[in-house]
Amino acid sequence: MSLPRLWTSGQELASDPFRAIRREMENALRAFDQSSPSPSIGAGAPAINVAETNDAFEVTAELPGVDEKDINISLDDNQLVISGEKKAESTKEEKDWHVEERSYGSFYRSMLLPFEPEDGAVEAHFDKGVLLITIKKPAKAVKSTKTINIKTGAPPSTPPVSNKAAAPNKAA
Repeated sequence: MSLPRLWTSGQELASDPFRAIRREMENALRAFDQSSPSPSIGAGAPAINVAETNDAFEVTAELPGVDEKDINISLDDNQLVISGEKKAESTKEEKDWHVEERSYGSFYRSMLLPFEPEDGAVEAHFDKGVLLITIKKPAKAVKSTKTINIKTGAPPSTPPVSNKAAAPNKAA
């Protein structure tokens, strides 16, 4: 049994029809998505990763094209807030634009921490469009692992507990 040939714009695609269909679907979705703003930046929320170590939380946020001076990090009790603005590089009147997929504008992201950080426990570094925030856990929030020794043999026997109710005192 031979597979049917798929044609697009006068050119034969791959001999695998599923690959060809997948490519056409991706193209259609990409064309549809061009009209909507990117959810990762520009009036949206930057993509983040959150990791936990024994003594800290590490939050990494992708902020490509954002200047360090345009990023605000704040801490309100146990809520961490990352906000700022990605500014446009040029005005639309300067050029005839054919494709515009990059977005600009304000961004905002917040997350609740499982503890309230102590003063001086938060550090932020920005390198190559990636913001790394390290939040040290307070001493009371640091988990400590305790090893329990295993004893061999049956547990020591305990005297049986009597289920009988105590006899009431009889007056003579």
